[in-house]
Amino acid sequence: MEIKVLGTGCPKCKSLEKATNEAVEKAGVDATVSKVEDIVEIMQFGVMTTPALVVDGEILVKGRVPSVDEIVKLITK
Repeated sequence: MEIKVLGTGCPKCKSLEKATNEAVEKAGVDATVSKVEDIVEIMQFGVMTTPALVVDGEILVKGRVPSVDEIVKLITK
């Protein structure tokens, strides 16, 4: 599973990255988490509000920071 956290480095973006890493560990899934800070690359996903969470190329969350438990549900469904 490939997970991308889209965000330019604001506090919300950093919170989402931290929560995503915690969720991956909690769920015990095999996933690679990467942070995308390049605005051009973020725009290629069609995201206008950050932070955003992309799992295997699909945007699951944008414009907010979900809880660790919510991320666990998203990545284990």
